[in-house]
Amino acid sequence: MFMRMLKNAVLSLAVLTVLTGIIYPVAVTVISQAVFPARADGSIIMKDGKPVGSALLGQQFDRPEYFWGRPSATSPYPYNGAASSGSNLGPNNPALIEDVQSRINALHAADPGNHAPIPVDLVTSSGSGLDPDISPAAALYQAARVARARGLALAQVLALVRENTAGRFLGLFGEPSVNVLKLNLALDGIKKQS
Repeated sequence: MFMRMLKNAVLSLAVLTVLTGIIYPVAVTVISQAVFPARADGSIIMKDGKPVGSALLGQQFDRPEYFWGRPSATSPYPYNGAASSGSNLGPNNPALIEDVQSRINALHAADPGNHAPIPVDLVTSSGSGLDPDISPAAALYQAARVARARGLALAQVLALVRENTAGRFLGLFGEPSVNVLKLNLALDGIKKQS
């Protein structure tokens, strides 16, 4: 009886190892490469033939001539893909309140004349700490600062924001968003043409 149970357990382990450790990963990789090749390869964005980042991972932008992304809570440095996590700070935690206030202060220091309400995604990190997107409201909040810093017309920067705004998935799911890296690369393209 014991030997039969042991034989069944070992056989089950071997079958499940092959199914879940070899067949399933290979099948998912083959299907994803066939159906979504860019995403399967990391959605790498190229500039002048060199990779500059991924459309799926945020990057640190803090100069006034660039749009800033959602803050990252990863450590030991922002947007660390090896340490994806949120801050896990509750809404009444003094550390969270200090972090949010310091982000508010940085936004006001970068654009002292902007008295519009600051969109929440510019002062709070996402659950992963790697969010590459901001809301259209967050992009619009920053548009005047970016236009001034680059010497561009505000209308030109606003047009870029509209061009780089992705709608809801299938028109129903999620919220409109703006990929910060793509938007900043579009801005750099304008600078080269000027």
